[in-house]
Amino acid sequence: MKISVFIGTSLDGFIARHNGEFDFLPPGGGEPHGYDEFIASVDTIVIGRKTFETVLAMTPWPYGKKRVVVLSSRPIDFSTVKGKVEQMSGAPAEIVSRLAATGAHHLYVDGGITIIQNFLRAGLVQRLIITRVPVLIGEGIPLFGALPRDIPLRHISTKSYPSGLVSSEYQIAESK
Repeated sequence: MKISVFIGTSLDGFIARHNGEFDFLPPGGGEPHGYDEFIASVDTIVIGRKTFETVLAMTPWPYGKKRVVVLSSRPIDFSTVKGKVEQMSGAPAEIVSRLAATGAHHLYVDGGITIIQNFLRAGLVQRLIITRVPVLIGEGIPLFGALPRDIPLRHISTKSYPSGLVSSEYQIAESK
């Protein structure tokens, strides 16, 4: 199974402000920068509860008919969602195993530091696509935090866009 992260950050590495707002990101995602092609390659989206609550307020539902799995140990009300959404809890390896058993092939892991970090710590992510927005916000929720070990990356490509967005793709390299 392929597991990818596709995320935008401020130039100083924050995915949101402390209050969860990401008003520094370009409206509507900004100019095309590969997200549409990426999301077309994904069959299952794995997000955390806070990300789900943020996305739930978006109109239209941004994931269309894609399968969305919300990771949370607390009950979630899905009655207002018009997409295919379900809830799971457990360790990342267990979640990946359960999703693979139901036919998932390419997971998009999205969410705050908890979800992305847990999948990275478990050694499950193979691909990172990080789009940096040309703004410094000074503080907020960081994309990365403490890790138990180095995670070596292999640079695949970097593209810059007229608005100043810079998108870099990395593959998780094998540790030696």
